[in-house]
Amino acid sequence: MVGQSFTKDSILAILSQIADPEIPVVNICEMGMVKDVLFHNDRCEVLLTPTYTGCPAMGIIEQDIRAMLHKYGVANVDVKLVYDPAWTTDWMNEQAKGKLKQYGIAPPLHSSCNSDSFRSNIIECPRCHSDDTVMLSRFGSTACKALYKCNSCKEPFEYFKCH
Repeated sequence: MVGQSFTKDSILAILSQIADPEIPVVNICEMGMVKDVLFHNDRCEVLLTPTYTGCPAMGIIEQDIRAMLHKYGVANVDVKLVYDPAWTTDWMNEQAKGKLKQYGIAPPLHSSCNSDSFRSNIIECPRCHSDDTVMLSRFGSTACKALYKCNSCKEPFEYFKCH
């Protein structure tokens, strides 16, 4: 029986070893993607919320969850995608935001953005910490990031868009 060998906390500790495939310095638990772990007789069910509905990394993350749990002896694993409520950057923990900044990605400022507030936000450069920055593109290397340039250090950087 899965529930007798593992606890929710032990499964979460195992899952925290899985890096986000698009941002490898943070794991799927820090990102707030793992919403819950449930036990049903001999099955372990992981509830997972994608950061974006069409996130191309979800298939990889599902495979990684199954492989990691199998590695630790959890034989029967179900991964259920949960879209409601939608993921928000509020679910990212502070450790994840700090890791993003250290990696060179400006962390989200808050969870809800409309077009006007997105343009008026001052995004701090994660490299030199200047607030003299300008958005180059609303989209960066992935849909969840925007491309900025720092006018002080002249370096481009990505901003993890809040939503």
